[in-house]
Amino acid sequence: MRGSAGFLLCSLLLVAPHCTEVAAQDVQPDPKTPCANWMGGAPGYPGHNGLPGRDGKDGKDGLKGEKGEQGVEGPRGDQGEIGTPGREGPRGFPGYPGQKGEKGEGAFVYRSAFSVGLKERAPHPNVPIRFSKIFYNEQSHYDASTGKFLCSIPGTYYFAYHLTVYLTDVKVSLYKKDKAVIFTYDQFQKNNVDQASGSVLLHLSSGDEVWLQVYGEGDNNGVYADNINDSTFMGFLLYPDTD
Repeated sequence: MRGSAGFLLCSLLLVAPHCTEVAAQDVQPDPKTPCANWMGGAPGYPGHNGLPGRDGKDGKDGLKGEKGEQGVEGPRGDQGEIGTPGREGPRGFPGYPGQKGEKGEGAFVYRSAFSVGLKERAPHPNVPIRFSKIFYNEQSHYDASTGKFLCSIPGTYYFAYHLTVYLTDVKVSLYKKDKAVIFTYDQFQKNNVDQASGSVLLHLSSGDEVWLQVYGEGDNNGVYADNINDSTFMGFLLYPDTD
């Protein structure tokens, strides 16, 4: 008996503290209840929002990303205003020569020319020889009725004559404004046909006259022409005066 009573007493002693601890835990108030027990107060009001915090420091740039795909082309915008001219660029190399253009026409072409021949035999001496066979006289600057060339365009002219000589000697001279400029003499050889010629450059003013005539006596007028022999006189403008 003593042994069983002692074991029971020891067991009670061990359980008693544990029951005391559980009872103590059971009487603690629940903070979530409006009134945990008769000593609990009313809930407090929410506190004010705190001040915003300071901005943080800027972070370091990250690594460069890969190039993205090209987007769809957008609509064309309005034309902008013309900008200011830029600086003049460096001078380029010369280009290749172009093709030759067509010949143009001048504002005014100066023309004056004649070429005539003799029809009559043995012209009269000391008067202008009238060359009435016309080869060229488009501008009509030569007068076949007088045998004289009349200058209409001031400038430098070329005159020449080629005469057939037959039956007698020939002495001819080229005149300008009633003054002999050059002389030609040819001595006739019997039983033969000879030639006499001459040429000269002259500067003429408007209105000047030029002609050819036999000088001396009648026995020096052997200028000749027929159907197979010609005696000719010609002249033309080389270049006009630019003044």
